[in-house]
Amino acid sequence: MRGNKRLAAIGAAASAAALVLSGCGGTDPGSGGEDATAWVLTGGSEATFRSSFESWNSDNADREIKTDWFGNDAYKEKIRTAVGSGSAPTFIFNWAGGSLADYVGNDDVVDLTERTKELQDRIVPSVLESGMIDGKLYAVPNNNAQPVILFTNNKVLEGAGIDGAPTTFDELLDDVAKLKRAGVDTPIALAGQSQWPELMWIQYLADRVGGPETFNAVINGEPDAWSSPEMLKALGMITQLVDAGAFGDKFGSVVADANADAALLHTGKSGMLLQGAWTYSNFLTDAPGFAESGDLGFANFPSVAGGKGDPANIVGNPANFWSVSAKASKEQQDTAMDYLNDAMYDEEYVDSLIENGGVPVTVGAEQKLADSEQAPFLTFAYDMVKNAPNFQLSWDQALPASQGQALLTNLSQLFLGQKTPEEFAKAMNDAS
Repeated sequence: MRGNKRLAAIGAAASAAALVLSGCGGTDPGSGGEDATAWVLTGGSEATFRSSFESWNSDNADREIKTDWFGNDAYKEKIRTAVGSGSAPTFIFNWAGGSLADYVGNDDVVDLTERTKELQDRIVPSVLESGMIDGKLYAVPNNNAQPVILFTNNKVLEGAGIDGAPTTFDELLDDVAKLKRAGVDTPIALAGQSQWPELMWIQYLADRVGGPETFNAVINGEPDAWSSPEMLKALGMITQLVDAGAFGDKFGSVVADANADAALLHTGKSGMLLQGAWTYSNFLTDAPGFAESGDLGFANFPSVAGGKGDPANIVGNPANFWSVSAKASKEQQDTAMDYLNDAMYDEEYVDSLIENGGVPVTVGAEQKLADSEQAPFLTFAYDMVKNAPNFQLSWDQALPASQGQALLTNLSQLFLGQKTPEEFAKAMNDAS
């Protein structure tokens, strides 16, 4: 029996997301001006962020929070430069992990341990711990849990004689072949130009082959961890998929920020998509008819025969996070703390996350999820998180920034056939 769930009827989608905005005026983010500033990502939880900041600004006209909006890739480049030059916004959007450790090591962000007690009481402890460094809290979650999920277009799968999502890697390879024979040139949508979506494949395969220990060896700095037998086997499985035509021949030009990979799925040009849970909200906005039709399915990543990893293990991001810039003025920091304690994950915030297809990381949210119009998906994603023996933070976020970029570059070359698994492993061992 294949692990696939169909969507029941879906409620109305959130309002459409605005495109990237930069340079919208206001004070220099790192200056002593009294207005706090926030750089926020478009897509995903954007509707919740917009609603929350608009509500705060309406109630606090004398200390508004000025917002600028960016796509994922543009933001990562801009925030790295801004933090390094001491001109970061008051609120620093981040993924915890290695980048947060760098911020803390360079005294770029403030200790939130004693100043966000009210907020901390509302958060699931395991998620809150992701924002801690050496026992102190430097980042607090700002949206929903984001496990990586295998989305399917059930109509496309059925047209190729496939009954639901694959539960094993061998089934996945068989399904790729069936889809190709049925005339589906891109069986699995992949935004290769953005590079980071490719990480989801190696993260899951390395886990399924060798368990969490495979990547933990990298994090722990063990010699030649990237060339362990388990890692090399997982890398070889990626080459198998590429050689089988799983991602078509144009994945290197597909961009995730434009939701082009999701579009391949909902327009019927692909049968599967491995992406973060945040993609569900994009389906609600961009293709509500597809979501409401019951053709959108979702499943956990397939198991690997003989693998050591638990099939219930998941990868992704426990949430995204806010840190507060140490370069911000006292007035800006005070505004940030009041916003975090008073507005983050209040009832309106949680309701907005759920309405827009997000799984909140707050305690006691079970009944809200069950009552939601998006209950089938939200309950599925919530159960993934709740039942996962291990929730691996995305590798590019878990690693130091320099290694994270090397990982993306070398992995892209592996997918493009420009590096063998052994060459990838050597390059990453050298970069570690």
